[in-house]
Amino acid sequence: MSTTFTSRRTEVLAGISSFLATMYIIVVNPAILSQADLPFSGVLTATVLLSFFCSLMMGLYARNPIVVAPGMGMNAFFTFTTVKGMGIRPEIALGAVFWSGVLFLLLSIFNVRSAIVRAIPQPLRYAVSAGIGLFVTLIGFENARFIVANPATLVSIAHFNDPIVLTFVFGLLLMSVLVVRDVPGGIIVGIILTTLVAWPIGRYWGDASAINFGQKTLVNFQGVLAAPDFSLLGKLDLMGSLSWSLWPVIFAFAFTDLFDSLSTFVGVAEAGGLQDEDGQPRNLNRSLMTDAVATTLAGIFGTSPGTAYIESAVGIAQGGRTGLTAVVAGCCFLPFLFLSPLLSIIPAIATAPALVLVGAFMMKPITRIDWSQLDDALPAFLALVLIPFSYSITQGLIWGFLSWTVIKVAVGKSREVSTGLWIVDVFCVLALTSGH
Repeated sequence: MSTTFTSRRTEVLAGISSFLATMYIIVVNPAILSQADLPFSGVLTATVLLSFFCSLMMGLYARNPIVVAPGMGMNAFFTFTTVKGMGIRPEIALGAVFWSGVLFLLLSIFNVRSAIVRAIPQPLRYAVSAGIGLFVTLIGFENARFIVANPATLVSIAHFNDPIVLTFVFGLLLMSVLVVRDVPGGIIVGIILTTLVAWPIGRYWGDASAINFGQKTLVNFQGVLAAPDFSLLGKLDLMGSLSWSLWPVIFAFAFTDLFDSLSTFVGVAEAGGLQDEDGQPRNLNRSLMTDAVATTLAGIFGTSPGTAYIESAVGIAQGGRTGLTAVVAGCCFLPFLFLSPLLSIIPAIATAPALVLVGAFMMKPITRIDWSQLDDALPAFLALVLIPFSYSITQGLIWGFLSWTVIKVAVGKSREVSTGLWIVDVFCVLALTSGH
């Protein structure tokens, strides 16, 4: 009996640890999607609901100790590429998220995903993951006004006599130290402390800085509790999002989510010894099905696609091995449904350091690219750099795939271009000719 009790206690503590490692998404996701003209409180409600229900599904159905929540990178793609870059209404973008989830579900049900995964060269998968990390980092620097536009050089570093920039630097260094020292919930602790430091801006000093940032004051206390905001529930435009011009967006959502999920499941399984007898991640089919459901529900709830979180490795390191870990983590999200006024006080310069660090976490896969093999490395490099430089995950994917095909054919290695990749290339060309 004591062994069972200890085991359950370990799983509960592991679930709390995983939640602390992932709870920053409750603040960061609304902060990003609110820039796509979606209400902060509505996105917060959608984020919590998605994280709660889908983490429970991961625990009870897939029986894996993995947290599911709106994915970093996907929220940036939703806001800065789809809504702001392409000028698509948020409701239509939510519809695209829904259809990408349906596509992901179909790929999972009919097991097409394995053929697709085999079609995409491994170096490109690594490069896209790292490229999204650079994209998220760039957004973090931009949100903090640390990187600013410059007509002579396109971009430049901001002046360090600005209290907002100094506050961001403080938050970045503080959060980095907390994460390196493995402080539980280090990112969320850093966000809270940076918010406290930002409080005087616009109140006691630096009024001009706050006004230049678009606000009279950076931190505005509006209370602690409020009823959940369900204004985004069911607001997606299903028919408008089926426009031909949006299929590249649906494709990018679905396949980026697929690659991200697979890499997460593989990484977490290796970290925790959660493989089956064939050496594959445990319950992979059910886990991918859960991920697909998360993306479908995301469109309905009113947020960007959901995905498995690599931060779940924190709970696994604490001893989490069963679905109970994910269930506990999911339940920890639920109370935050009622805290939108309190969380909305957190300014962009407090969440910006978290974006920079998340970008750093996503860079690890590039170490697995053989940079001496140029016919592999050059397409991977193009995918890596074009995602942040073009401000578009889609463009990075397109040019990575197309350059891989052209280079391999030109050097006499056309056998390394699979039939599946040729099909993907057709979609890439259609995406370019459609103007997106």
